[in-house]
Amino acid sequence: MEVILVKDVKGLGNEGEVVNVADGYARNYLLPRGLALQATKANLRALKERRETRETKVRKELAAAEKIAKQLERSKVTIRRKAGEGGRLFGSVTSKDVADAIEEALGIEVDKRRIDLIEPIKAVGSYTVSMKLHSEVSTTIDIEVESQPEGDL
Repeated sequence: MEVILVKDVKGLGNEGEVVNVADGYARNYLLPRGLALQATKANLRALKERRETRETKVRKELAAAEKIAKQLERSKVTIRRKAGEGGRLFGSVTSKDVADAIEEALGIEVDKRRIDLIEPIKAVGSYTVSMKLHSEVSTTIDIEVESQPEGDL
């Protein structure tokens, strides 16, 4: 019997694949547990539509990530923090601070989990921070950490 896998099944296949299995295995195990659907014309057509929709969505996400990457590559963001002698910051600059600064300065919303800070920034200076915006799109942005004047809070 041909079935369409709804979920990954170890030793059989991955979600969305059409596989040929024994009738008893399909009727007694795969179908009752919701792991597969019978490969009827309607189910195959629905699978094809879902694949096309998913591919379109992935293409749009990739194009959006590439557009954001181009904007970020030629940008420089400044972050001001209180600093002590020798340029040591009171606290640190984290990936959330970098994401907030990008949104404030450039109007581009970036998820903090996409920013790859090896460790928080703890000193005044210039830094290059890498970001993975999509599985196929990575970029870098220049961050300038400056000492905040005493009067500003």
